[in-house]
Amino acid sequence: MPQTTRDTEIITRLEKEYPDARIALNYSNPLELLVATILSAQCTDKTVNRVTASLFSRYKTTDDYAGARRERFEQEIRPTGFYRNKAKNIINAAKKIKANYSGSVPKTMEELITLPGVARKTANIVLYNTYGVIAGIAVDTHVRRVSGRLGMTQNTDPDKIEKDLMKKVPRAKWGSFPYLLIGHGRAVCNARKPKYEICILNDICPSAFKE
Repeated sequence: MPQTTRDTEIITRLEKEYPDARIALNYSNPLELLVATILSAQCTDKTVNRVTASLFSRYKTTDDYAGARRERFEQEIRPTGFYRNKAKNIINAAKKIKANYSGSVPKTMEELITLPGVARKTANIVLYNTYGVIAGIAVDTHVRRVSGRLGMTQNTDPDKIEKDLMKKVPRAKWGSFPYLLIGHGRAVCNARKPKYEICILNDICPSAFKE
């Protein structure tokens, strides 16, 4: 099967298998999603949602985060891991949003990636899910693993993976595509032992052929 045909088939099958694929983080506005996504680095969405359930009841505005006491904030987000660095980034990002963007989370990739703790993955997630802006493809650990196994990229660097996927996935699907791979990564194509025997892509997946 030609590469372009296989890529199209992968997307079609995943969309059919995971019709409700969506972001797992809980949020109600761009600021909350920005904070939740920063907290999600090397942490499960379940843990982040547990932490933000109480965090979002105490911190509601950019001013709240910008004025947070570092030591207290670190303890409030401690379960998410790397809490000192995350606390510093969130507080400093809030200060920059307050100073440079009138307290509102920016709506462009160029502006978002200037914020502390925000790279393209986080920016893509915030832009697509809160503003409906499609600027690229968010690459997390699931997207990196599954896209590599499917032969959609040979790279391991997130920015290079994103560029590869942007060439293969129709632009209209850039925002939703990561959640298809995440859903498949959690249900079937897990890190330790992929379930090739039940995988809907096992007849077109290069990794399955090696088993």
